[in-house]
Amino acid sequence: MSPALPPALPPARTPGAYSVALVCLGNICRSPMADVVLAQRVDDAGLAARVTVASSGTGGWHVGQPMDLRAASSLLAEGYDPSPHRARQFDAGWLERHDLVLAMDSQNLADIGGRSERVRLYRDFDPVPVGDDGPDREVPDPYYGGDAGFEEVLAMVERTSVALVAALQRDPALAPGPR
Repeated sequence: MSPALPPALPPARTPGAYSVALVCLGNICRSPMADVVLAQRVDDAGLAARVTVASSGTGGWHVGQPMDLRAASSLLAEGYDPSPHRARQFDAGWLERHDLVLAMDSQNLADIGGRSERVRLYRDFDPVPVGDDGPDREVPDPYYGGDAGFEEVLAMVERTSVALVAALQRDPALAPGPR
């Protein structure tokens, strides 16, 4: 089975700039891992001057705290820097400030108001095809599990970040170079 084409990105609110927000429950595992990986991929692609990445959680329990140590360790093992992350809480203003808001699971999606052109599941952009017995479109929460869950999440966010960056690179308004 060949990979399905990811959905098209919604248009930028500001020409020449694009903002992606990632949302999970507490902003200490899934969305910050995706934030770190996507931001690094954006930078590697020469898009950092035009594309911003942010993450938040629907709950406020961890606001101001660093990433979960297991999430940070998974990132460090693959050469990413998780140290700048501090948990933030999602608020309705995020829907207006970002061009694309990606929830990690269906509950997060419901908590932020449901699917729309600008609000989707993160794994809607995952290049792994969904078949009758294939993966669903949720990023599983590894918080109550072991290290293997964090490694699984990292694999998902790495391949999905590659697909998101490819979609951003196809937008001629975001092409690297002088503005």
